[in-house]
Amino acid sequence: MEFEIWYVFIGIAILLNISVSVFLIRRDDLETFQKSAQILIVWLIPFFAALGLWMLSRSQDATAKAHKSFGGGPQDSSGAGSAGGGD
Repeated sequence: MEFEIWYVFIGIAILLNISVSVFLIRRDDLETFQKSAQILIVWLIPFFAALGLWMLSRSQDATAKAHKSFGGGPQDSSGAGSAGGGD
């Protein structure tokens, strides 16, 4: 019974490391060296590094996405917008 728990633990660690490695590889804002170093850290320190880097990257993504949606969109040529009311 005790060995079965370790197999589950190791399987979860491997799946988590693979998913975080794929996540880091797909990021466009990191250089190749940064990706390689972070993936190496993920595999050297499995759970803590994987969760830590994933949470750090997610928090940075949430901030970046919030700023992109602010103030965007097309404007008409007069600059008044559609709620003018100055007829």
